[in-house]
Amino acid sequence: MPSFEKTPGWLDWCPSPSKPEFVLPPGAVDAHCHVFGPGDEFPFAPERKYTPCDASRAELYALRDHLGFSRNVVVQATCHGADNRAMADACRASGGKARGVATVRRSVTDRELADLHDAGVRGVRFNFVKRLADSTPKAELLEVAERIRPFGWHVVVYFEAQDLAELWNFFAALPTTVVVDHMGRPDVSKLIDGPEFELFLELMRRHDHIRTKVTCPERLSLSGLPALNGERKHAYRDVVPFARRVVETFPDRVLWGTDWPHPNLKAHMPDDGLLVDFIPRIAVTPELQEKLLVTNPTLLYWPEEH
Repeated sequence: MPSFEKTPGWLDWCPSPSKPEFVLPPGAVDAHCHVFGPGDEFPFAPERKYTPCDASRAELYALRDHLGFSRNVVVQATCHGADNRAMADACRASGGKARGVATVRRSVTDRELADLHDAGVRGVRFNFVKRLADSTPKAELLEVAERIRPFGWHVVVYFEAQDLAELWNFFAALPTTVVVDHMGRPDVSKLIDGPEFELFLELMRRHDHIRTKVTCPERLSLSGLPALNGERKHAYRDVVPFARRVVETFPDRVLWGTDWPHPNLKAHMPDDGLLVDFIPRIAVTPELQEKLLVTNPTLLYWPEEH
């Protein structure tokens, strides 16, 4: 039994995801997922703001095979802080089928960075969502970004839409490729042509070193799932116009991932097969699907293949 108690109300990941109707192209990458623990082997950080369920590398890779993905990008979860052992272990055990995104502090040594690179890490994540992580001074983050640049790594940033104006100049100044999580979490109750989402699109237009993940409709949606026995094609319908706009405007700069095991969801736990069936609604041609799922993530995480 685990030696920790989950955060009250925590929803465990879907134990029996459906088989997607959409057939993923060969070489498809789940470019945003996590591992949690297991807590008895890889303890959670004392400063964490939530305690999750266990979600092991074996369970992640079983999901990969079930859904039809070829590869994964395992992103460091905030519940592990800057202790990257669980994520790095998952990458090492993948047989080259996974890359990682770490969380590091200013105190990280060059040897530690090299070890992470050898494990398969190709980026670091900066979290600006205040309810999930304590803020880190931007000067320290910029120093980290400079130190990872010789490795060819990139920076992943997680923030909420209302904070973009404050963060714009920092993102523009980063000396690496920047990948934005979840389209900057737009408020999909607002107009797609409104000032908030337009600010995010303008960031992408002005700065071609910035990419984004068109992920997590289950987090962004207000319409949610259709009624019982409703058609799969109607799930998360309010997110579709936003994600499709990004995919069609920036086809060479988008990525997609499941976000398994879906941390901190309160309303419902998604069926990962249904999430895969969201993809052809936002990338509507085979060419766009190939870029979103294969070409773009492979260039970023397995550049040696090109």
